[in-house]
Formats: sequence, C-alpha cells, structure tokens
Amino acid sequence: MAKRKIGELPSGNVRKKIYDHSELCFDEQGKPIIDPTTGKQRKKKIYISVTAASTAEANRIKAQIQANKKTLQKPISMTLYDAIDKYISSSDALLSPSTIRGYRTIQRNAFKSIMSCKLSALTNEQLRDAVNLECKRTTGKKNPKPLSSKTVINEYGLISAVLNTYAPTLDCSVKLPQIEHNQHDISTPDVIYQIVKGTDIELPVMLAMWLSFTESEILGLTKSKSISPDGSHITIKEVLVKNEHNQSVIKNKGKQPTRDRTLQIPDYIKRLIDQVETDQLVTLSGTALSKRFNRLIKKAGIPHMTFHDLRHVNASVMLEAHIPDKYSIKRMGHATNNMLKTTYQHIFKESERTYDAAIESALDDLISPDK
Repeated sequence: MAKRKIGELPSGNVRKKIYDHSELCFDEQGKPIIDPTTGKQRKKKIYISVTAASTAEANRIKAQIQANKKTLQKPISMTLYDAIDKYISSSDALLSPSTIRGYRTIQRNAFKSIMSCKLSALTNEQLRDAVNLECKRTTGKKNPKPLSSKTVINEYGLISAVLNTYAPTLDCSVKLPQIEHNQHDISTPDVIYQIVKGTDIELPVMLAMWLSFTESEILGLTKSKSISPDGSHITIKEVLVKNEHNQSVIKNKGKQPTRDRTLQIPDYIKRLIDQVETDQLVTLSGTALSKRFNRLIKKAGIPHMTFHDLRHVNASVMLEAHIPDKYSIKRMGHATNNMLKTTYQHIFKESERTYDAAIESALDDLISPDK
C-alpha cells in the first residue's frame, strides 16, 4: 500500500495550511493563560485550510492566498480591538465624551477572548462563547460580583455595531442574557430630606429628588446660564461629563433632546440657590457627591440608595400623586414612558403597607362569617 504524502487526505485530495494570525489564549474565566517558560501570555496560531484535488493545485491556491494577504489590507483584516478604534474615530465628533469613555472601557475590559482576533477569523460560535464568558466575568476587588445582564447587553451592542460595520457578512445573532428588573427599596422624600438637611449636599440632593435632574445635569448648572433673569425657572443648558481620559468636560447638549428641559424653581430650592456664592451651583465632583450621599445613607441606617436613585424617588412621587405619564416623562426628560414605567417608578413600602391593610380590611368585611 502506497504511503500517503504529507497533507494527503483519505479521499485522495490534498490539504495545505496557511498561517493567518495568532490569538491570545484565555481560560474559561476569561483570564490570560501565562506560559511558565516565557512568562508571557500564550498565543494560538490560526491557519487557513486549503483543499484541492492535487498538490500542484493546492500549492497554487496557497500561493494566491499568501499573495493576497500581503497586498490587500481590508478592514476585515483588523482585530476587533482595532476595529473599535476605527469605529470611534469615524464618529468622534458626533459621539458624547461619556459615550466614548464607555466604549473605551468596553474595549479595555470586555470580551477579552476575542478582542485580539481578526474580523476575518471570527465566527458566530466564537461570538456565542465570548458572550457566555462575559456573563461569568466579575468586577470589584473586595466583593467580586458577576456583570449584570444589562451591562453584557450594552457591551455586545457595541461589538455587534462594530462587526456590522466592518464585517457585515458575519452572523452576529447570539443569545444574550435576559435583562433583570430588580427594583430595590427606596426611601420616601421626607426620610431623605431629614438626612441631608443642612449638609453641603442638600442642594444637589433636592435638585435630583425634587426636579429629577441627573448628576451630570446638576454639575453643569450655573446661575449665569441656567437660571432665568427673574429667578423663577431653571433650564438644562450644559452638562458636565467625563471623557475617555477621566477629565471633566462641559457639553452644551443633553443625552437626548428631551433632556434639555425647563422647570419652575420651588421656593425652598430657590433659597438654597441664593446661598451659593459661586456661579456654578454645585462645585463638588461627581465622585465626591456620590460618596458623601452614600455615607449619609449608611449612617442613617436606611436601605442602600445611589445618588441616581433620587430620580427614582421623583418618579415614584409622581406615580403616587397620579401625575399623567405625559407630564412625568417630560419632567424626567425621557422620550417615551417605557423607561419611566419599567425602571424609575417604584412603590414606597409605607404606601404598600397602607394599601395592603385596606385590601385586607375590605376582604375581611366580605368573607368573614362573623359579620
């Protein structure tokens, strides 16, 4: 029996392998695999396989592919990491600094198993595996926690947008985790007011809880630009956000057009504003503001809340006051009522107990045999 030649298949065809690129190796948790000999991260060589009826034909195809690899520099030859670079640079004048910062965070930390892969080598199976690994990734040093489903979905939104732009033939449809709607308890306005009254964060807390302003909107407020000449109204003219270099940047546009809203200033908040000596209403950084609010919440011993949760308080107050959705979404700066209903509106525990008691009393009157 004749001995098979190198690359010859049982069918008689000949297969040739062409080196394409190398991929960094990661374990099941998405951590780099280090070679104990070199101390560097291991790499796996990726080959293009060519099959032909004869050795001559296989060599001809191999030579053609190698020639094309040297002369053609198409976007699909980029790595996913480089493609994100190109995607950002192509729209950096249109994207918000905070959006670019978010993209850079994803580029730096997410989907590490495929970030160094060339777009030409990516497959739908690799994308599915990468999403599965990303769902297992944890964040936080002291108390590591898995990424939320919303985070993974947002991250993959960027990945799929980049791939649809630079590798449009690749099937990017993968199963993503179901988004969680875990609403935690929030305290009522009177409880929060007692905690912050007289502190250096009373004004920003009132602006968030009473007027539904976000942190970036509050930090961008000034007397000269945001307050009307008669001092009766306040308008979102500018917002203060962080760019990809973690530097504060002023934007003259909100996250969306509906965010550029004007609200009447309550007398109580007007008195607090009158006490501010600077043009900028709040001079604290966003980090300092959040930390001080968290310390007050912890000291008071009430359920944990973030500064952003104060907008949830505002939405929940409007829900209890039976404010029409059309007005509520305008005040919150939303485009539709979907976000308002699914995320921002909560039920205060105190009201829930009152309504529970009323329901129990009504049912007791109906079914009690002694009445």
